[in-house]
Amino acid sequence: MNEPLLQVALRCPEIPQNTGNVGRLCAITGARLHLIHPLGFTITDRHLKRSGMDYWHSLDLQEHKDWEHFQDNVRGTRIWLFTTKATRSYWDVEYRPGDLLLFGNEGHGCPDNVHDAIGDEHRVRIPHPRSDLRSINLATSVGIAVYEGLRQLRGPSL
Repeated sequence: MNEPLLQVALRCPEIPQNTGNVGRLCAITGARLHLIHPLGFTITDRHLKRSGMDYWHSLDLQEHKDWEHFQDNVRGTRIWLFTTKATRSYWDVEYRPGDLLLFGNEGHGCPDNVHDAIGDEHRVRIPHPRSDLRSINLATSVGIAVYEGLRQLRGPSL
């Protein structure tokens, strides 16, 4: 496959429907999907297949045994960690071809060692006006992020 314009990584996702929806989004947009194990479900889970529909066969998918193997396999790639623990907005980033958008799992996000590995300058958040609510659904967040990256990289021709 050609090198993708964007890449998405899910670290230890727990909900198969979210992963299926993200897989479908990545197949449609041509983004590579990285799944970092352990997963909270099996890749053949019927809920994953249902939400990913028949797009799973068109997906550029790479699975990684754990965080360390993922880091080894994407070394040299610019990574943006989407987290509620960032102050910088994802709107303030100039995305480049090949950038990787990293998301933690639905229950816990990413642990401190991942935050440390990425660094403050590559942590971003999706702002929202309700400070009393924690965050947006994982699959929705990935969709927001991917389409902002594509908007910047491809412009209105998308």
